[in-house]
Formats: sequence, C-alpha cells, structure tokens
Amino acid sequence: MKIFVLLPRIPFPLEKGDKLRAFNQIKQLAKHNEIVLCALNDNPKVSEQDAFRALQPYCQSISFIKITKPQIALGLVRAFCKGLPMQCGYFYNRKAAKKIDALIAKHKPDMLFGQLLRVAEYIRHKNIPKAIDYQDIFSYGMKRRADIASCVTRPVLNMEYRRLKRYEAAIFDDFDVKTIISEPDRALFPHEKRDEILIIPNGVDHDYFKPQEREKQYDLVFTGNMSYPPNVNAVEYLATEIMPIVWKTLPETKLYIAGATPDPKVKKAASDKIIVSGWLDDIRDAYAQSRVFIAPMRIGTGLQNKLLEAMSMRLPSITSPLANASLGAKPNEEILIGSNAEEMAQNIITLLTNTQKAEQIAQAGFDFTNRVYDWGKATSVMEDEMQKVLKGRH
Repeated sequence: MKIFVLLPRIPFPLEKGDKLRAFNQIKQLAKHNEIVLCALNDNPKVSEQDAFRALQPYCQSISFIKITKPQIALGLVRAFCKGLPMQCGYFYNRKAAKKIDALIAKHKPDMLFGQLLRVAEYIRHKNIPKAIDYQDIFSYGMKRRADIASCVTRPVLNMEYRRLKRYEAAIFDDFDVKTIISEPDRALFPHEKRDEILIIPNGVDHDYFKPQEREKQYDLVFTGNMSYPPNVNAVEYLATEIMPIVWKTLPETKLYIAGATPDPKVKKAASDKIIVSGWLDDIRDAYAQSRVFIAPMRIGTGLQNKLLEAMSMRLPSITSPLANASLGAKPNEEILIGSNAEEMAQNIITLLTNTQKAEQIAQAGFDFTNRVYDWGKATSVMEDEMQKVLKGRH
C-alpha cells in the first residue's frame, strides 16, 4: 500500500522520542509499502539536507513544510478562540494545510498516517482510510504537569489538559486505526471504546545499542532531551533530593546528565559532581562510560526510550513506578524501582557497592529488552491492521 505519513517534526536527528518512533516506524513500514513523507518543520536549525539523506532510503517522496513564528502565533490565537488544544494550534496553519492537500491529491495514497494529535486537524476529515498514533496520553501528561506547577502556570496547564481530553475523544471516530504506546496510556484514554486502540510499543535497535567495554568515567547517567519538562523535573529531583542522600554514603559519586538543549534549570544543577553535557554526537558514549542508569520520572506519560537504550547496552537501571508501568520490567529482577528520593538513593548505593547485584540486574534487563522490544514486531501489528481496513473498504 501507499502510505502518506504526516509528522509534526522532521524525524531527524533522533534526539526526541517522537522523532525516534517515527523514524523507526517509517523504516519498518518501508519494507513492504511505499512511503510518502510530509513533515512540518518549526525549527530553522534543523538541517533539512541531512534529514533528507537519512530518510531517502525509505521514502518514495519527501516534503518538508516550514512553519514560521508568525504562523505559529496566529495558529495559537485561532486555537484559543476555537477551544482547541494549543498543541494543535501551534502546528496547524492554512498555508501548510493547502500544501498537504496538494500532496495528498498528487500521490493518491491508500492510507493516511498522522503521528500525534498535533497533526490531526490536517487529515481527520479526509475521505481516505486514516491512522493516528496518539503515542502518549497527552491530556493526562498535561494534568501531571499542572499538578506540580506554580500557581502562575497551573491555570494555563489545566485549561490545556481539559482541551486535550476533549480533543483526544473528539477525533477518535475520525480515524480507522488508532495506536498508543502502552497499556497504562490506553487505560487513561478518555473514550468508552478505548480498547479499540492498538498498543504499539517502541523498540530498540539492538545492533546499535549493544554492550560496549569502556572505561567508566561516571557512576550514574541520565539521558534525554533536556528541554522536555518531565526530564527537567527529573534532573531537579536528582540534584536536590536524591543525590544529597547518596553523597552521605558515597561522597565521590558522579552523575552525568547527557542530552540536547539543556533547560536553564538543568544547567543550574551542574557542579563538580553533576556534569551536564548538552548535545552529544553519539549518545552511546554516555551509556558506555557510566556504571548505572537512572530515570527518576515523576511526570509525563508513555514509554521511556532512554530506559530501553540503557538496558539494551547492559546497564543496570533504576526508575520510578510511573515509568515502569509502561516498560513492564520485573522489579528487583530486571530493574530497580524507587517510589521516593530515599528509595532511589538506596538503589543507587546498592548498584554501586554490590557488584553481584548490579551484574544480575544488568543481564536480566538486557535479556528483557532483547526479548520484548523490537521495532519490526511492533510495527507489523499496526501494518496488519492498516491492511485489514483497506480490505474492508474494497
């Protein structure tokens, strides 16, 4: 089949979870289908040439549509007035809509596939079979942010939460195939027919993220896009609550914060014992040079790619109940879980001082990710459902 893939961002470089998911799904779908890719671009710093080279082996056609700051501002105003989520307003504008309509008319795809509700307005009313990857439960992720926000930003976040919740349900029946990343996300979905949503987890490129024998420079590592609010919150949690407890027992412990575009709050956490890297050309270096991986997530939804990558590289890992709800690893066998700062700190101390326990968790976590998380298996479930929809239409 010919699939028209519409993305809110160019899926390269792969420094964000939605880009990683899109790139790998395109790569898998391209094995048996023709891919027509259209990606919006709100970031003038992204090299469209590099992205084109990376995506060209998998796509019959590639189009990037720039969205400018004035267009974004106008879109946000329109969304506010219409009662739509600001997430939609940010990415939607009429000029881009005309270009997308022209591309669809030109290529005559069998299936439209939009990633995230951010692009739903462009395709939800088209009389062509359609799929939407909700990916995460955006509304509940916004609610978690609102719950811990300041009194200044909380009303805005709560407004966005209510709008997202309405919109997630409103577009449900517009799409023939609906996907989401995990069972906990689907369980929170605001629609009575939520069980129709396919759970399509992320995978890991196990040939790329594989164990490396390297000299260890850091005791702990946390990776990710460091402007993403859940990651910023996790860094603050580490720096102000968890690490001070660890340092009472292991005063020389070094934490490495590795990831693109660090927020000012992340930069503020830097010290002689907390190293903030910024962008890395190869994120595997951060994993390979560290003894233990930690992802102390308190807000956000969805599956944490960082955990999959670290465990695939055979790092003993620690996370929160929230993050493991989507991951599904066995606590104290394949991963260690901390519900508060004290438990997180104790898990760190255990893995840094008990070599046997660290080795056991590392191996079991490695086996778990290799057994469960595979891009090909996950994407084939979605592809099969698309084929069923097309057969049903004929």
